[in-house]
Amino acid sequence: MPGLTRRLIFIGTAIVLTLTVGTIGFVIIENFSVFNAFYMSLITITTVGYAEIQPLSEAGRVFNSLLLLFGVATMVSMLGVMTQTIIEIELGEFFGKRRVKRMIDKLKDHYIICGFGRVGRGAAEELQRTGSPFVVVDSDSERIEQAVKRGMLGITADAKSDETLRELGIERARGLIGALEGDADNLFLILSAKELNPELTVSSRVNEEESESKLRRAGADAIFRPYNITGYRLAQAILRPYVFEFLDFTSSTVDMGLNIGIEQIPVDKSSPLAAHSLRDMELRRHLDVIVLAVRKADGSMRFNPPADAVIDGGDNLVVMGNLQDMQKLAMQMKGQP
Repeated sequence: MPGLTRRLIFIGTAIVLTLTVGTIGFVIIENFSVFNAFYMSLITITTVGYAEIQPLSEAGRVFNSLLLLFGVATMVSMLGVMTQTIIEIELGEFFGKRRVKRMIDKLKDHYIICGFGRVGRGAAEELQRTGSPFVVVDSDSERIEQAVKRGMLGITADAKSDETLRELGIERARGLIGALEGDADNLFLILSAKELNPELTVSSRVNEEESESKLRRAGADAIFRPYNITGYRLAQAILRPYVFEFLDFTSSTVDMGLNIGIEQIPVDKSSPLAAHSLRDMELRRHLDVIVLAVRKADGSMRFNPPADAVIDGGDNLVVMGNLQDMQKLAMQMKGQP
């Protein structure tokens, strides 16, 4: 909108200049008081049709004629610019919404972040960092504007509405993050989301401890209490500083430029590495990764698996290492070279 702003400033300056010249002219030519001169200039350029304050001399009429021509031209230009501004804003919003809708319609296996407060913003930044497709929804247009400025896809709407969730492609989505501020809002959101897509993985924030069981019964797969987690981490930093340092290291090394992280990698049944032991895979020999745990297809978790542990299709590896090497391992586990 910089061009429109410049035009509006130009027109505003022209109006002020016209009124100033008219006021000075009437004061000099007709000996009007400053207020009467300003009033005469104002009714002239706005063509309201009021009578002259006092009869004008011939010089005054000539000056008033010139003022009228220039003033009317200025006012017409101002109305034109205002009309153009309104039309451009309306068209911009219309085509902007259509563009966003087309982008959302193309999403598949994406994530929906409901709420862009401090919690939702943190979740969005992590998904953006990992390159995961996602869309943000919040009823506050200023928050969505912040998300768009950060290069995120977002819409202003009520996240609890079934119509909104359908518009966000919830039937095609992989997961949903409930980051609304109230527990009741997140509870209603989860009920609506699970009804529209029972296979959806849902994680949600919760403020009150007694609300946790209700959100789980509604279908939340993971629940987090932000303030409890913060307090826990503060205590860990004092009680077990080296453990805390390690965990913090694994979650912040990307920002530090070390390119190291922790990831979960699903093992496809068609992968040539399926039904092989970790020893046979020789991961440490070919890739700079460490297998921290294996989540078996039956839901059991095996920490620090031994070298003879067999990895089957349907399992998930929890690995730590270089991001590029983990991407290579993920491709291999999908059966791709």
